[in-house]
Amino acid sequence: MYYIPNIIRETSEGLNQIPIQDILFQRREVECIGEITEDSVAALILQLRYLHREAPEQEITMYINSPGGEVSSGLALYDVMKAIQCPIRTVCVGTAASMAAILFLSGDKRDMLTHSKVMIHDPLIPGGIGGSALKVDAVARNLMQTRQTIADIISRHTGKSLEDVLAKTASDSYFDAEQAVEWGLADRIIHEL
Repeated sequence: MYYIPNIIRETSEGLNQIPIQDILFQRREVECIGEITEDSVAALILQLRYLHREAPEQEITMYINSPGGEVSSGLALYDVMKAIQCPIRTVCVGTAASMAAILFLSGDKRDMLTHSKVMIHDPLIPGGIGGSALKVDAVARNLMQTRQTIADIISRHTGKSLEDVLAKTASDSYFDAEQAVEWGLADRIIHEL
């Protein structure tokens, strides 16, 4: 666990401690940091919905540094990002890998810091696979459907053909900031936040 200091503000009631995340949230900045899970996505969806209700025309900035995680949870967040009216600027501040890459490239503006990376690949089978042949077949069919969904999203946001996307996602494909811009995963490299 790491320490995040609070901001101390003096008010008429004395000194108040305010978490840094609260101050950034007031500035319409949210974080997708760490593994994408049902809980982390639920927290981000609540934040996005609240900011949308407060000012549907104002931009939200989402900072992303994540190895990815649960595809179903990530797709739920993707759907909310596309459903709200607020423009969403995504900023890669380290690595946006796997499901985090899908969230990053879905931003209306997609910025990368100089040494950040994006990694895309086919979805993986969650947990160990076992059981009857019918169960294995059902898991495989679902995985192929998810592969198609992810490839369609990448194609839509990069302008690349489905064939190009499927070729790139067949194995882990890493892109540095320049390569991500060239391949259509990002819009620009930034040097200031």
